[in-house]
This record gives sequence, structure tokens and C-alpha cells, in this order.
Amino acid sequence: MSSVSNIDRVLDAAREVILTVGLRRATLTDVARRAGVSRMTVYRAFPDMQAILAELMTREWVAEIDPASDAVEAGGEGPADVLARRFAAAVRALRENPLFRRIVDVDPDQLLPYLVDRRGRSQDLVLDLVAARISSAQATGEVRDGDPTLLARSLVLAAHGFALSARTMTTDGVAAADLDAELVQLVRRYLAP
Repeated sequence: MSSVSNIDRVLDAAREVILTVGLRRATLTDVARRAGVSRMTVYRAFPDMQAILAELMTREWVAEIDPASDAVEAGGEGPADVLARRFAAAVRALRENPLFRRIVDVDPDQLLPYLVDRRGRSQDLVLDLVAARISSAQATGEVRDGDPTLLARSLVLAAHGFALSARTMTTDGVAAADLDAELVQLVRRYLAP
């Protein structure tokens, strides 16, 4: 499957299958059928559903995070404030993504390796983006000194809780928007010079 459009078709089909039946019940045969390609076409590109999921998560998360983050307007605040609001917007976009929600609700064990054993490609892309923005803000003195990679990794670790566990904290009059506002404060204060 050399064609990018075929890969996109397979990933689109996999997304639909996972949203419909969950990852655990999804098969490569289901994906091939929905994509309108042969099983062998799918097998040549992806050996199993885990490989499809890894590629799909990268495509999906990057497609959600970049636009959400970039949509935050830089007002009169400094770079650290904008960075904090963009960070919270990206976390919110991921948390509200239908595929992410479906995996968290039906197959949360699929995310566990990315939380305790290894980083995935999408996490590395996010880390690079956050570290670059931190480094840029450090150059203007808006963000404290420190290794931008270490600072980015610390923020992404904090973001895991806001993305995965926010629903457990939205009770007794606390809404997701309230938590998002607190995440902005957390990032601002963590990065303050």
C-alpha cells in the first residue's frame, strides 16, 4: 500500500470501526471491508490493529492539537500566557476528541503503555512543539531558565491527568472549563521566570 490516499482510507476506516465497536472488537478484516480494499492490502501496511492504532492516534492527535493550539489568539499578554492558554486548549481538544474518548471509555488499557512504559510518536511530536515554544519564550525572558525539553516533559506529564482524568474531578459544581482555567494557571506559574 504505497499510496498515501490508501493509507488514509485505511486509517479513516479504522477510525470508524473503532468508534463503532471499540478497539478490542475491531479486526483488520473489518477495516479492509470498510476501506474497500483487500485484507492483504491492509496487512502489507499494518501487521495488526496495534500498528493501525499507533498510526491513527498520531494522525488524530496532531490534527486536533495543532489547530486548537494555533486558534488561541495572542492578545496583550506575554508569550508565557499565550503558551499556557495554547497548552490548555490542546489538552481540551484531545480530551474532547471522539476517538480519544472512545478509547478511554471502552479500551483504556490501550493507552496504558504510553503512560507507563514508552512514549509514542504523537507524544514526541507534542513534546517537540512544547519545547520549541518554551525555548522561544525563554529567549525573550518570559519563561524561566531551564532545559526546554525537561520543562516540556513535566508539562506533558501534568497534562496526562487533565486529559485522562478530568471527568473524575468534574463534580460538585466543578466543570471541565474550571479545570482548564486551573491548567492555564498551573502552566503560567510553572513557567514564570
